[in-house]
Amino acid sequence: MADSNALVVSDTVITPQIIMTEGAGKAYQSVAQSTAIAIQDATDNLRNINTISTTALGVAMAQFLETKDPSYIQAMELANKMSLEAASNFQTIGINAAAVLKAYPPGQ
Repeated sequence: MADSNALVVSDTVITPQIIMTEGAGKAYQSVAQSTAIAIQDATDNLRNINTISTTALGVAMAQFLETKDPSYIQAMELANKMSLEAASNFQTIGINAAAVLKAYPPGQ
């Protein structure tokens, strides 16, 4: 026989306030995960751009040393510029992702 003083789980656990709090917490976690993924993607992009830039820089340097053709200097400058722009892009994405997360209510 059940105890008449026993609490019914649905009466104590699932209140509108608990549902709202848990929902807000889950929404915050989702936004946090999305911003983390955006930063991971930006990191991958930065790594890939740096690989391409370093390769292009090495090839251009080798060609310049072999031929003394000054057009390879321009290629080296462009490769360096590509790396700098990728780093700036990474920083912008990181700052913006952090701002989005900071502005999002974590739930109470």
